[in-house]
Amino acid sequence: MKTLNIESLVAELKELIGEDRVSQNETVLEQHSKDESYHTPILPDVVVFPKTTEEVSRIMKLAQKYETPVVPFGIGSSLEGHVIPIKKGISLDFTLMNKILEIREKDLLVVVQPGVTRIQLNQALKSYGLFFPVDPGADATLGGMAATGASGTTTVKYGTMRDQVQDLEVVLADGTIIHTGNMAAKSSSGYQLTGLFVGSEGTLGCFTKLTLKVHGLPEFVMAARAVFPTIEDAVNAVVDVRQAGIPVARAELVDEQSMHVINAYSQTNFPEKPTLLFEFHGNESGLMEDVRLTKQILEDHNCRDFIYETDQAKRNQLWKIRHHMAYAFIHTYRGRKFMATDVCVPISELAGAIYHARKALFKSGIPGGIAGHVGDGNFHISLMIDTNNEDEIMRIKKLNQELIKYAIERGGTCTGEHGVGIGKKPYQILEHGTAFEFMKKIKDVFDPKGILNPGKIF
Repeated sequence: MKTLNIESLVAELKELIGEDRVSQNETVLEQHSKDESYHTPILPDVVVFPKTTEEVSRIMKLAQKYETPVVPFGIGSSLEGHVIPIKKGISLDFTLMNKILEIREKDLLVVVQPGVTRIQLNQALKSYGLFFPVDPGADATLGGMAATGASGTTTVKYGTMRDQVQDLEVVLADGTIIHTGNMAAKSSSGYQLTGLFVGSEGTLGCFTKLTLKVHGLPEFVMAARAVFPTIEDAVNAVVDVRQAGIPVARAELVDEQSMHVINAYSQTNFPEKPTLLFEFHGNESGLMEDVRLTKQILEDHNCRDFIYETDQAKRNQLWKIRHHMAYAFIHTYRGRKFMATDVCVPISELAGAIYHARKALFKSGIPGGIAGHVGDGNFHISLMIDTNNEDEIMRIKKLNQELIKYAIERGGTCTGEHGVGIGKKPYQILEHGTAFEFMKKIKDVFDPKGILNPGKIF
């Protein structure tokens, strides 16, 4: 990249979209220097707030002219440094592109701008008897969720973000606007570009419009909490539930240390034992049978307490255990920085992987706990780091490396849902081998000057 004349760039940006949507305010720059990860913040040169696809196209043409980096920004809830502008340049904030453009209820599709959030969409869909299922916990933007290939608690039934994206409108590095798909239920025409762009983390283009699949609200919802004497019992139980073909909508694990922290934070008195949280979607009679079979399998694995709820308020209270876990750790270990590991393994390898993770966590001596979307083999260690302690940082890196190597050696991945960003870059060749070189070639085709979110993935 050539040396950037920031004054000239900013002047042209202001002329392009107006002074009120081009900012070098110190507070605004600081807000766009980081995400929710532990990675070191870096200030962008300028923050730009587009309102239309055409504006994004013109901004990209200008960035191409100046050969300046462009980093797409949603709300900054990513966990691997995706939005940190490590080579400075433009932070392209999609906050103002937050309109739900079309709800095609008969096609079970919606068309949205990238700044629309998950909760915002579901509030609009409710009156149609529909919902969008991907739930990463945070109220992330849908553009950011597509860019990072997000998933979450409902993946076991509904799939990941990649399964929900039907079409993308993308502005490429040179300002060209393309569509990657269509609104047909299926197609065998050409290369599958939609799947390529989902999970590309802003390195191939900027999403300006998303067509997403939505689902009918379930007729009946049940949630259940199951308590076990050991984490091995809990993991083996959920593996057997999955292998029995019971259609659970969520299957989450929270270990005893995490339950202790949650009780202290939320002033609850849940048993501080390894706990499984389930949710079932369907019709009432079918769900009762699913719950009966699940309870039977869990009891075979020494389940000591099985409670199910149909009341929405009580179900929501139950799921606060999982969704508030990160905040509970942050509140408990003040002065430390939160970090979550993110490996995913085949379901048959899950018990061994979590057993290995527990040993590695204990050996590290770092405060933390294990939780995860164990219904699909994805689990996390929540770690609280003293970022000023170099020895502790080294132990964290060693622990993360151990988990990742274990997962990859058994056919798993270094990241089930958080994405690569900065943190998982060192493991791409280990996981993908020769295929990683072809990913680089794809990057070069779409972004020959390397201005799109440089330093991420590659």
